[in-house]
Amino acid sequence: MTQRQKKIVLLVEDNEDNLVVYRTILEHVGYEVIEARDGEEGVSRARSSNPDIILMDISIPKMDGWEATERLKGDQATSAIPIIALTAHALEEDRAKAMRAGCDGYLAKPVEPRRVVQEVEKFIGPA
Repeated sequence: MTQRQKKIVLLVEDNEDNLVVYRTILEHVGYEVIEARDGEEGVSRARSSNPDIILMDISIPKMDGWEATERLKGDQATSAIPIIALTAHALEEDRAKAMRAGCDGYLAKPVEPRRVVQEVEKFIGPA
């Protein structure tokens, strides 16, 4: 089996500004970034590209991040992929809900781009 050149981050986010900011910083430090704009696309992209980690916005169209996370964690093919909730839902009960849904990490927006990189590195190491 050949080693992939770059570690892949799947960024599931419907806000264009956030997509650009997070994609830019992640690519800058050397990760490959795949985007999805809604929950259904996020689940589909995760299954087709088998990313190293997923950054999951919670308030996204078609299928919210909670349901997308539950589906991915319930599927043997994608259950081992770390998922970090990236959300404006910043209350303690939201953090608890993220963990119940299967999220491995939790970042409350607005989140400093460097902090996103630190969280990704914590789970999959440097790019």
